[in-house]
Amino acid sequence: MLGTIVNTACILVGSCIGAILKRGIKEEYKTILFDALGLCTIALGANAVAQNLPKSEFPVLFILSMAIGGLIGRMIDINGWVNKKASQRAIKKGNSSSNLVEGLTTGLLLYCIGTFSIVGPMMSALQNDNTYLFTNSTLDIVTSAILAGNYGIGMALAAPVLFLWQGSIYLLTTIAGPVISDALITELSVVGGVLILSSGFSILKIKDCKTVNLLPALLIPPIFFLIKSLF
Repeated sequence: MLGTIVNTACILVGSCIGAILKRGIKEEYKTILFDALGLCTIALGANAVAQNLPKSEFPVLFILSMAIGGLIGRMIDINGWVNKKASQRAIKKGNSSSNLVEGLTTGLLLYCIGTFSIVGPMMSALQNDNTYLFTNSTLDIVTSAILAGNYGIGMALAAPVLFLWQGSIYLLTTIAGPVISDALITELSVVGGVLILSSGFSILKIKDCKTVNLLPALLIPPIFFLIKSLF
């Protein structure tokens, strides 16, 4: 769990640094930093798709996942529900709830969805190897500082979510061995890459895809592999 603890701490530290420096950073500098993050987010998403899609055994699965997941998310209106909750519990005066939701969505996708964040806890549990998680920590402390510089200290809320996410994978792997197959990791990484791309478009204000409503797409690959294992 050392790698996960370090990763969580880096997000907290990065969020605090970004929130503290926010007042001292001129608006034009905030804009260029956020534009840079948007471009990097798109690059990370595109890289995840480009690396994993050729390895996919079911290349149509990510399309079905996005379509079905998007329909489910829209029917239950996750975006609307989260916006409502965020407005009721606004963390920092002056930050609109929609901005905080956008920041947390982007942060959680960047922190939790990716090879490092999924494979890292598994490698830590199986081989006591924290290399992936320490690498992820380096990326996350920079990302969290930039995000908190724009969205505020509320970005620190992503830290406990990351801890629960990686901790669950670590615990399951410790108990049952490699419960997540390589094929499933590949499919999740493709879907995650598309979602990260969607966040990048929102950051750069190219297109608001309401990424929150697309999050159920991450449930479709595990369900598919579960059904497949029964036949």
